[in-house]
Amino acid sequence: MKNMCGLILILCWWQALGAARSAWRRRICMSHGLAMLTLIAASGEVRAERPNIIFVLTDDFGYGDLGSYGGTFVPTPNLDRMAREGIRFTQFYVASPICSPSRTGCTTGMFPAQWRITSYLQTRQGNAECGQADFLDPQAPSLARLLKASGYATAHIGKWHMGGGRDVTNAPSILNYGFDECVSTWESPNPHPDITATNWIWSAQDKVKRWDRTAFFVDKTLDFLRRHPGQPCYVNLWPDDTHTPFVPSPALKAKHSAGNNTSGEPNFKGVLEEYDRQMGRLLDGLKQLGLATNTLVLFTGDNGPLPTYEHRRTAGLRGSKLSLYEGGIREPLLVWWPGHAPADRLNERTVLTAVDLLPSFCKVARASIPSEVAAKLDGEDLSAAFTGGTPMRTKPVYWEYGRNTNSFAYPKPPEDRSPNVAVRDGNWKLLIHADGSGAQLYDLASDPKEEKDLAMTNPEVTKRLSKQALNWRHSLP
Repeated sequence: MKNMCGLILILCWWQALGAARSAWRRRICMSHGLAMLTLIAASGEVRAERPNIIFVLTDDFGYGDLGSYGGTFVPTPNLDRMAREGIRFTQFYVASPICSPSRTGCTTGMFPAQWRITSYLQTRQGNAECGQADFLDPQAPSLARLLKASGYATAHIGKWHMGGGRDVTNAPSILNYGFDECVSTWESPNPHPDITATNWIWSAQDKVKRWDRTAFFVDKTLDFLRRHPGQPCYVNLWPDDTHTPFVPSPALKAKHSAGNNTSGEPNFKGVLEEYDRQMGRLLDGLKQLGLATNTLVLFTGDNGPLPTYEHRRTAGLRGSKLSLYEGGIREPLLVWWPGHAPADRLNERTVLTAVDLLPSFCKVARASIPSEVAAKLDGEDLSAAFTGGTPMRTKPVYWEYGRNTNSFAYPKPPEDRSPNVAVRDGNWKLLIHADGSGAQLYDLASDPKEEKDLAMTNPEVTKRLSKQALNWRHSLP
């Protein structure tokens, strides 16, 4: 019996010792694990998942082209779904009423004239006559370069138009601006052979037909994301729809009874219908890849439309492409980010601009901006707007377009041709010629169509904003 009791005591002691040893091991493992996590976090290897960002920039898009903005040309169910599942903005502005400087503003976070780009980039002679550079300086700030430095895979897919094409053969590669890959059109230093069979923007000989180009770009975008699992991606998806010429597929041509007028409304309807369908394919593709809840898609246009079809494409806003009135620079903006951007949200308060995208995207991506770059930027971080907030811009917004009457194209309707400098400060917008003449003042809160000029009845505001606008204009290269 004594021996049995002793044996039981020994077994109990051994079990207690084992439990103590296990607890000790757990404490040691936890301690080592915490230490390892601390070291890894300090080295930047452990980070919360950062979102993919797809920036869709539509060519020559109208504020009134979408159903969600009052458009009636054709149903746009996929883009309207984007608005329904995300945030729709009513006060988004591009940096210029024409493509090259508008794209420069998106890329650099700076007003484009700072980089001597003030009109569309064309031949060397044409650029010289406009007093502008032949291409964007690769030393300029670049959104893609900042995101790449923070660990993003980066791709430019679609129209570039910041250098290259025509007789400008020395433009730097798109890869020099921070992109890992690029697929681009003829107006670039990296034209893709499937869409540039001839020495022009498009041709009937292109392997990918004009009406399939947006599908081609969407496919390339989804393929890029598929090839970078586990790495955050930034993609410029910049189609050359809805720019003229409007060349819909034979089936859509027949559906809309379209003839041979490639700037006519029936052909435009076919192009817009197909474009909306491809944006639906993009959203569906993200869901199929399991990326929808971790991908921020921002959809907008690069400048106002031409033709406007009696201003129906601008939703009644005055002006068009080539004009600093609202129809030339105010664009639709949709933010789709399931689980982050609240569904069916309308933001009518935040004045958000193209130059704000660089600091805002960097904030979302947790990409640092070096102080020497931050000091140059005209944009502000308004990323809180992407998740339902209503941040307010603290600085005025400036535009210029048209430095002489010989080399710059202007809208034909005289009521759409604006003075060549503009500023928006709060709800006030002032337009004025660079020589100080022709000031016009509008209260956009009550008069977004710019029908009532208040310059004479508000002389103090006119004087203050005129001085601001002209001082800014005279500071440019």
